[in-house]
Amino acid sequence: MMHWTRFALALAAPLMLLGCVLSPTKFVSTLRIDADRGFAFTYVGEVLAVDPSEGIGKSDTEGTEETPPETKPEAEVDGAAFEAIAFQAEDNTAKAEAEAKLRAIAEALSKEAGYRKVEYIGNKTFRIDYAIEGRLTHNFLYPFNTDAQVIVPFIAIELRANDTVRVTAPAFANQTQSPIPGADSSASKLDGTFTLSTNAEIVSQNSEDGAKTEGARKTISWRATPLSKTAPLAVLKLAK
Repeated sequence: MMHWTRFALALAAPLMLLGCVLSPTKFVSTLRIDADRGFAFTYVGEVLAVDPSEGIGKSDTEGTEETPPETKPEAEVDGAAFEAIAFQAEDNTAKAEAEAKLRAIAEALSKEAGYRKVEYIGNKTFRIDYAIEGRLTHNFLYPFNTDAQVIVPFIAIELRANDTVRVTAPAFANQTQSPIPGADSSASKLDGTFTLSTNAEIVSQNSEDGAKTEGARKTISWRATPLSKTAPLAVLKLAK
C-alpha cells in the first residue's frame, strides 16, 4: 500500500526549489466510477497556493534590533532607515514576482484538458472548475501538471492487479505534521464535500455515514473540514 505521507515527503524537496503546492479550501468534488471502468471526476471551488520555501532558513531572531534606534549615533540611524527602505523595495519586488508566478500557474493549468475555468483571484487563491471523464485503463492523479510544477495530488485512483481500484484523497483531510511547509496552515481552511458514486462492488470504505443505495448505484460522501483527520479511502471491485 502506498503511504501518501512518505510520497509527499519524497516530493517535497524538489518542490521547495521549483514551485508551489496547491491545497484545497472551499470546494465540491465528485467522482463516478462504473463497474465497466468508466469514470468521471469534478472539482469546483477554490485552492490555495502554498510556497514550500517560505519560512525555510529564517532565523528566530530575524528582524529584531539589538538596541533601540534612538540610542544609536545619527549616522547609524540614517543607515538603518536606508536599509529598511531597501528591504521594503526588495519585499515589494518579491511580492510582484510571486503574483506573476501565480498568474503563470493559472495560465499553465488552463491549457490542460479538463479545466473549464482557472482564475487567479489574488491572495494566493485560485478559483477552479475542473471536469474530466474517460475509462480507467491506467492510474489517475489530480492535480498533476509539470508546467505549473504542481505534483502533490488531491486525489489518486489506483488500479490493482485483482480487478480492484483504490481511491484515496489525501488532501481532503487535515492530516497533522505535513511534510510540506505551510500545508498545515492551509488545511485549516478546508471546507468541502467529496462524493463517490458507483455501481461496482464496494470492498471497503471509511466514511462514517457509510454507503447509501440509490437505485442500481451507491454513493459515499465525505465532509472535509479542519477537524477531518482521516483522508477519504474506498476500494471497489470492477467487472472483469
